[in-house]
Amino acid sequence: MQSSASSSNNGDKIVYFGVININENGKNIGAVDIWRSVITKKILCEEKRLGVLNISEDIGMPRINDKEIWAVAVNKHRKGKDRWKLIKLNEEEKKIEFLDTDDETKISVKIENSRIVDPEWWSFLVSKNINKSIEISEEIA
Repeated sequence: MQSSASSSNNGDKIVYFGVININENGKNIGAVDIWRSVITKKILCEEKRLGVLNISEDIGMPRINDKEIWAVAVNKHRKGKDRWKLIKLNEEEKKIEFLDTDDETKISVKIENSRIVDPEWWSFLVSKNINKSIEISEEIA
């Protein structure tokens, strides 16, 4: 994997910025690779779930708009690689929809203070957890 990629904006470069390791009961089950624009400082992310070899629908680096932020949604009841999903939160919305790990089922959740508030799901922000290992066995505050 390259550590730097060109962008179309005035010589901007997208560089590797860090990782979040996703652990369950002390065992790594995946990661979120984090990249950043040198000029705009905008964060871009890719999810890497262990055991998932499918190519993402998003060809190239997944992007978000200016009102969105990256988060990881975690299912409170599942186990393993299908327990978590990289999502985009819109800071202005009170409710969002995202596709579940099967890439077909729509999940609808309530959002408060850039966090999922739901009986089935919880979340954490990518920007606050760069270069950390996150244990998802229990919800983090």
